[in-house]
Amino acid sequence: MNKQSEHFLFGDETPIEDLGGGLKRQMLGFNHELMAVKIWFDKGIEAYTHQHRHSQVTYVVEGEFHFNVGGVVKVLKAGDSCLIPPHTEHGAISPTGGILIDTFSPAREDFVEDK
Repeated sequence: MNKQSEHFLFGDETPIEDLGGGLKRQMLGFNHELMAVKIWFDKGIEAYTHQHRHSQVTYVVEGEFHFNVGGVVKVLKAGDSCLIPPHTEHGAISPTGGILIDTFSPAREDFVEDK
């Protein structure tokens, strides 16, 4: 990936992508080594169980999330975070709705393709 974001991104100017199914995503900054993304979950939405080659740290901004990381489920609330190692199955359900900040290393190329 040879793209990178601008050095400064402003929340009220950066597009929010509707992913469908009660999920929205906003890029917070990226280059080939690192990416940060803001994700909105509507109430009751489940992010499907998946895995990828990237290391991921997720921070809960608001709401409650039931995270499954490698078969272990924990309830995370605002201020909590989790580390998801590469190639580890993970997913989340948000019974309340909420907001996450996801960081990835290296960056998720699939999030910026054709943009």
